[in-house]
Amino acid sequence: MKPMLEQKPVSPWKYKPWWCQPWSILLTGVTLISGSWVVFKTIWLTILVSVPVLTWMGFFLLVWPPLIIRSGVLDSHKDSV
Repeated sequence: MKPMLEQKPVSPWKYKPWWCQPWSILLTGVTLISGSWVVFKTIWLTILVSVPVLTWMGFFLLVWPPLIIRSGVLDSHKDSV
């Protein structure tokens, strides 16, 4: 009797281009936030830039991957390839 191998969940990042990978999202967000501070040196403006950027980063790094995995879209894509 062969032991059952656990199947790894398909990574949603495998289907995204290089500019939409976790490292590029983090790098872009940190660059935008720190760049606003370096250019303007105004805390309220940096906070104003940070809120939407951190929201965007949080969605694509923390919320989107589990949603895509649970949706089953990747399973159907894997079967068709």
